[in-house]
Amino acid sequence: MGNGQQSGVGAAFVLNSSIAAMRRDYTQAVLDERQVNADPFRQFDLWFGQARAATGHEPNAMTVATASREGIPAARMVLLKGVDDRGFVFFTSYTSAKGDDLQSNPVASLLFYWPELERQVRIAGQVETISRADSSLYFQARPRGSQLAAHLNLQSQVVPDRAFLEQEYARLEAAFGDQEIEPPGNWGGYRVVPEMFEFWQGRQSRLHDRVRYHLADDRAWVIERLGP
Repeated sequence: MGNGQQSGVGAAFVLNSSIAAMRRDYTQAVLDERQVNADPFRQFDLWFGQARAATGHEPNAMTVATASREGIPAARMVLLKGVDDRGFVFFTSYTSAKGDDLQSNPVASLLFYWPELERQVRIAGQVETISRADSSLYFQARPRGSQLAAHLNLQSQVVPDRAFLEQEYARLEAAFGDQEIEPPGNWGGYRVVPEMFEFWQGRQSRLHDRVRYHLADDRAWVIERLGP
């Protein structure tokens, strides 16, 4: 490569000591595969309730990882807006980058991280769109400003600048006036239908507890301990 740069192949790793020294030992709790709930949804409910009580930020914040038709991965933070025995629901534009991924490759992985409890939960499965009626029900519960922003129809698109966004928002605000705002046609909910859960509890000396649930052929959940 030019400019004195080396390619990644064969290049020596340069240790950044200030970064390499960043570490902490985890001591708060244990996770025993013999004591977890047999139903991973109930185990998630337990941990999520504890996260809501412990965290000062949004415990429903999660990383949503998708992949394109070509297998190129992408991840971003999204807010969980619903969970029941059918799966985990979030909302977005169907024409966003993640919407494009899910159109061609309808699988996703979720990651919750609750540092106050030294815990993570990973969930993976197939993705389906929820009904229009259910999407509308959530849309009407959103703040009006969020409803207007959804009508910009610009998620993941290149825009000239911040002023352009503000001008378009003001135009929509004037156009709708006091009218009730319906969700745009390209906006709605996705449900991740889990086929795997992994519960991670930080432990001392990096001997972390990892308990995985996966669906067997008979659709029963199998519980396994994983190495750290």
